[in-house]
Amino acid sequence: MIKIQKYNEVESDFYESREFGDSNEVVQSVLEEVKKRGDSALRLYGQKFDVAVPSVFEVPQEELKAAAEKLKATKPDVFDAIVYSHDLAYRFATKQRESFSDFEVELESGVFTGQKTIPVDRVGCYVPAGRFPLVSTVIMTVTPAVAAGVKDVIVCTPPRVHPDDADTAEKSASGIPGKAFAGGKPYADEGIMAAAYICGVNHLYAVGGSQAIGAMAYGTESIAKVDVIVGPGNKYVASAKKSVYGAVGIDMIAGPTEVMIIADKSANPAWVAADLLAQAEHDVVAQPILVTDDINLANEVSNQIETQLETLTTKNTARQSIDTFGRIIIVDSLKEQAVEIANKKAPEHLEIAMEECELRDFIVSSVRNYGSLFIGHSSAEVFGDYAAGLNHTLPTSGAAKYTGGLSVRMFLKTVTTLRVKEGSAGSIKSAVASGYLGDSEGLSGHANAARIRLNK
Repeated sequence: MIKIQKYNEVESDFYESREFGDSNEVVQSVLEEVKKRGDSALRLYGQKFDVAVPSVFEVPQEELKAAAEKLKATKPDVFDAIVYSHDLAYRFATKQRESFSDFEVELESGVFTGQKTIPVDRVGCYVPAGRFPLVSTVIMTVTPAVAAGVKDVIVCTPPRVHPDDADTAEKSASGIPGKAFAGGKPYADEGIMAAAYICGVNHLYAVGGSQAIGAMAYGTESIAKVDVIVGPGNKYVASAKKSVYGAVGIDMIAGPTEVMIIADKSANPAWVAADLLAQAEHDVVAQPILVTDDINLANEVSNQIETQLETLTTKNTARQSIDTFGRIIIVDSLKEQAVEIANKKAPEHLEIAMEECELRDFIVSSVRNYGSLFIGHSSAEVFGDYAAGLNHTLPTSGAAKYTGGLSVRMFLKTVTTLRVKEGSAGSIKSAVASGYLGDSEGLSGHANAARIRLNK
């Protein structure tokens, strides 16, 4: 059962960053082997960790197209949902792209400074496909990259046994973790392949885990090096992304998911409970939190959680998350204490489950640390996960204090330009100032490079 506590009972470590286990030693070994041995290392670790090691890693575009056509024919509602989600995500990302404008301004007479936003050349998106093949992650990682203008967007995702190889795999008792089927056709989760085709992926590789991160970071015979790696994953993937940062850019190190709901008596306890459970089912270490000033709501939400848990196929995972990391915090004041808790915790998702009123407006304007904000009863967090245009790759474990979620900005380089007219008043001032500053730092070459331009 979820823990209910008062504001003054909240432990100090509640606000600290959450880390679970160190996988760095294992990951470093994998990355070094991939860097040295390329494709042969991918096959080695595929045999160890995956269910299949295909003869080649890239899934042909025809397979992606066929997966999309199959999904449209057999599960049209799911197909339409992917198309709808992608459309909203693309339109939102396009609007973000438009907000980054190039400019040039004359700061001094004859001195023109400017800014340009240039997309990176190549992006690698990692899409998990373990217990839950994350079709939505294809949409959320690929779409903003495409909207940014990235020319080459690739996806790496764990392999599956190709349907054409299923009988052979069964006869050889392979195609399972620890005994991968080797040598067949490249294949991946069909939902992920369909989404990749819809979203405009250039290349999809059936490679998973930390070895996929290494392949995208360093390049192999089959997979060209990328400039930026984005996407979630388990602790091994997260550790690998952290290790390759510098060789490539990364979006963030995503930890266990979390949601905080600030709610008053107007909130629907069934809706609040459902939103808490939606995060709890992700992982046994997910953290669902309710902050309210209404003890009756707290008790009703607690009861609803118990009732709804029984209906979930993910009951065991959600139960452990709720019992271990879930909590309901009773505050005296939403205006002061709830806002304080939210800003100190900096949750990945922050819901304001309140009717429109002055207090809600105050809270919305006062909270400042969150990955994404959901305002009002109807603004379900899962809409942000799936189909509202927002990106669901968001900062966790307090990182929202210094960064936002994945956006078009991740795929753009903001660069600067300088254009100076010879002999202009501004060029003379800059040369004089640069000369004195070079002298002050003991860098005579700098000073000379500035002053030489004063002499024709």
